[in-house]
Amino acid sequence: MKIFKGNKPVDISPFQHLYPFKSHYLDLDGLKYHYVDEGTGDPVLMIHGNPTWSFYYRELIKALAPNFRTIVPDHIGCGLSDKPDLKQYDYRLKSRIDDLGALINFLGLKQKITLVMHDWGGIIGMAYALQNQEKFNRIIVMNTAAFFPPGGQRLPFKLWVVRNIRTLATPAVLGFNLFAYAALYMATSKGLTQDVKKGLAAPYNCWKNRIATLKFVQDIPVTEADVSYGLVKYVDVNLNHLKDIPLLICWGERDFVFDTAYFNEWRRRFPKAEAHLFSNAGHYVLEDVPEKIIPLIREFLYKNPAK
Repeated sequence: MKIFKGNKPVDISPFQHLYPFKSHYLDLDGLKYHYVDEGTGDPVLMIHGNPTWSFYYRELIKALAPNFRTIVPDHIGCGLSDKPDLKQYDYRLKSRIDDLGALINFLGLKQKITLVMHDWGGIIGMAYALQNQEKFNRIIVMNTAAFFPPGGQRLPFKLWVVRNIRTLATPAVLGFNLFAYAALYMATSKGLTQDVKKGLAAPYNCWKNRIATLKFVQDIPVTEADVSYGLVKYVDVNLNHLKDIPLLICWGERDFVFDTAYFNEWRRRFPKAEAHLFSNAGHYVLEDVPEKIIPLIREFLYKNPAK
């Protein structure tokens, strides 16, 4: 089968009118780490989750770039970054955090950073922020977590299957791309146009290009024996150290993974946060209600100027 023969180039031409950004790359030990860097001013760093990529933030980039420097990396294995095998990259949470730090150091950012996070971006971004608190002055979270499931919630069954039953998950996720394709329908409430669907799914166009979508799920820590458990516990226990940084929460209520229990947990941990819950939006909240979220983000940035 052709899908076993190697990585397939990502063709962005069918949706480039939606994603008209110049590509930049950082060399990470021989791996190409792609990022968008548009505009000038206070840096706004956006971190995506799984199975999205920098394309998810395209409208926010366009809206903020006239007044802010918008920086949006693609995690290794995602978007336009390299998609190595497990001999070259371990696809663990710690590596994601290290990659983000390498980019920030490479860019030499002098001004304080606004952190925008969605899905896996939450734990990646907050872990780095805890270790580098002096670099950040605003935080924006959208349908994400930086703590263990509130109330001891278990993984949704579909994620549990992908994480634990590898004989099913490997052909389903790597062979048939079911994780990325299912998200195009399950993660949104209003539905996506064909061009947007093409854009979100484009990087995951063959077996070897889908490894990150699988490994993200398999890296979800459930017990202390899991590799990334200790790192998530560190963030969970210490998250309160970031409570004095202005925080904005924009949340899609129709999220079958990050439900309102997660929204309420963010509000409990950050009682001074500005919080908005959108009843007609799902996990891809920025796809469902960008016309509501983008003005809120812009207002939040101006209400909390850089110091």
